[in-house]
Amino acid sequence: MPTARETLLEAAHAAVAERPWTGVRMVEIAVRAGVSRQTLYNEFGSKEGLGTALVSKRVADFLDTAIAVASQTARKGGDPAASCAAAAAWMLRTAPGEPIVRAALTGCWGTRMPLAAHDRPAAPAELAAELRDRMVSGVAGGTPGGMAPDPETLRRACEVGLRLALSYLVAPVKAPCEGLDEEAGRRIGEVVRALLT
Repeated sequence: MPTARETLLEAAHAAVAERPWTGVRMVEIAVRAGVSRQTLYNEFGSKEGLGTALVSKRVADFLDTAIAVASQTARKGGDPAASCAAAAAWMLRTAPGEPIVRAALTGCWGTRMPLAAHDRPAAPAELAAELRDRMVSGVAGGTPGGMAPDPETLRRACEVGLRLALSYLVAPVKAPCEGLDEEAGRRIGEVVRALLT
């Protein structure tokens, strides 16, 4: 059963999907979550505290799941390129529907988002570096035939693959077609594989 904190964060996430953060009221979040306003203030202290916690949770969940997708592909026998491709496809499928995550990854916060400039999480370059480093750890099992790429080559290849995936978020395809995320993931995997050989 979710805690009051988790329920409140989900309610805040739903509210941000509907209207700019400036239009979201704390009483609305409490009602959506089925808790008192006092419980909300006890958990987060203020609207700013709620916004900071919301951004932190959405970004952390996104990074954790991207790494889990890459690691799962590696555990199923995928090489590092296939693991990066699977994570890239998942990111491209998921991030467009997550405005907070998209803002954190691109640095384009706009007025809909819950944070003032001084409260925002790490810069996009720092988030990309964290994602890259965690990706490398999650896919370092080697390539078919048992040859593991050296760590620096793997790090650089994952960096390129990740930056290609992020480019689709920064400059989305004008008329996206069905399966674009999978196709882009495959292409990113090909690039990563080429860089590892």
